[in-house]
Amino acid sequence: MAHLALAAKIDLEEQWQSIQGKLLDEYGEATYASWFKPLSVVDQVEGCLRLAAPNSFMRDWVKNHYADYVKTLFQIENKNIRHLDVIITSQTETAPSLDALLEVADIGSNLDPRFTFEHFIVGKPNELAHAAARKVAESKKISFNPLFLYGGVGLGKTHLMHAIAWHIKTTHPKRKVIYLSAEKFMYQFVRALRFKDTVSFKEQFRSVDVLMIDDVQFISGKDSTQEEFFHTFNALVDQNRQIIISADKSPSDLEGMEERLKSRLGCGLVADIYPTTYELRLGILHSKAEQIEAQVPLKVLEFLASKISSNVRELEGALTRVVAHATLVGREITLDTTHEVLRDLLRANDRRVTVDEIQKKVAEYYSVRISDMHSPRRSRAVARPRQVAMYLAKQLTSRSLPEIGRKFGGRDHTTVLHAVKRIEELMGSEKSMCEDIDLLRKMLEN
Repeated sequence: MAHLALAAKIDLEEQWQSIQGKLLDEYGEATYASWFKPLSVVDQVEGCLRLAAPNSFMRDWVKNHYADYVKTLFQIENKNIRHLDVIITSQTETAPSLDALLEVADIGSNLDPRFTFEHFIVGKPNELAHAAARKVAESKKISFNPLFLYGGVGLGKTHLMHAIAWHIKTTHPKRKVIYLSAEKFMYQFVRALRFKDTVSFKEQFRSVDVLMIDDVQFISGKDSTQEEFFHTFNALVDQNRQIIISADKSPSDLEGMEERLKSRLGCGLVADIYPTTYELRLGILHSKAEQIEAQVPLKVLEFLASKISSNVRELEGALTRVVAHATLVGREITLDTTHEVLRDLLRANDRRVTVDEIQKKVAEYYSVRISDMHSPRRSRAVARPRQVAMYLAKQLTSRSLPEIGRKFGGRDHTTVLHAVKRIEELMGSEKSMCEDIDLLRKMLEN
C-alpha cells in the first residue's frame, strides 16, 4: 500500500510540474513566481486534490483567483480529480519579516540567470529601451527617473529588468535593490495592512537604492495600492533613488490608473519596445541555438523567424521544442521535422487575429455596439456576445486570460475563464451556438 501511495504521489508531482509550465506560459514569470511556484502537492483522496500554500493569505488568494483554472488543468491531466482544495503548510502562522518576503538579502534569488545584457539581442525595435537600461544599470548618477519600459507580451521587458538587476548585483553589491511584480507589491501591502505592520512596509520600500516594479498595469483599478505606490514613488524620487517600471502600455494609456500617477510614471524616460523584425528574430534564434549548444540548419532558423512573429518567448519556445524532439527521438533537424513538431503552433500563427478584430466581428454578427464589449452592462443581449468574443479571443489569440480581461473593460481573468466555460457548455447543448461559433471562426480566420 505504501508503494502505491508513493507512486500516486509521484504521478501527482509530475502532473503538477506539467501544469506549472502551462501556468508560467499563461500568466508570465512574475505572477507565476508570486502565486504558483510556492504551491506544493499534498495528496489526492477520493477525487479531491490538495495543494499547500505557505500561508493563509496566499491560500485565500489562490482559492479566490486561480483555483478553478488550476483544477481545470489538473482534470485534463487526471480525470479522477473532481475537487481542488488549497490548505496552508502549517496551521500556526506568524507574520513573516518583509526581508524574507522580498528576498532582498539576495536579489539574485528571484532573477533568471538567462536574462542578462549579454544574452539580450539588440535591434531597431528595442535599441532605445536597451540603451536606456544599460545607462541606468551602469551610471552612478540618475539620468532619468523613472525609467519606464513598455511593450507587448514577450518582447523583452522582463529580460531588461532582470539584466539591470544582475548588473547592479555584480558591480555594486552593496546597493539595496528590490525587484518584484506589481502584483507582489500589492500582495505584500495587503499583508502589511492585515498584520498592522505598515510602518515596516513603508520603511522597507522607501529605504532602497533601486526599486524595480514589473507589470505595473496590474494595480490599475486598485485604489489603495495605487495610493501607497504613489507615496512610495514620491519618497524615493525626493531622495534621488532610482525607480524602474515596466508595463504593457505607455503611462498615458494605462486604464484605471490615477491621473497623478500616470503623470509621475511618464515624467522620466519612457522607452517603447516594438514588435520584432525578421532580422531581430533571426538574431535571437542564432543566439538561443548557441546557448543550448544545438546545431540547427540555417534554413530552419530562417523558417522560424519568418513564421513566428508574435513574441520572443514563443519564438524561443518553438526552437526549444524542435531541438528537444530531435534529441529525444534521434532524428535530424530538418524543415520537414520542424513542420511536424510545430504543426499546432504554426497553424495558430497562420490564423493570427487580434482581440480588437474579434470584438468588432462579434459585435457586427450580434448587432450590438463595440462599446458593449467593454461596458459593465449585464443584460443577456449584451453579455452573451461578450462571452462569445472572450471565448474566441482565448481560442484564436495567444493572449493570456488577464490580458483578454483587460481588453474587455478591465475585467478579471476569472470572468474570462467563466465565459469560456459557459460558451463550451452551450456548444454542448445548443446547436445554434455551435453554428455561431463555427461561422464566426471561419469569418475571422479568412
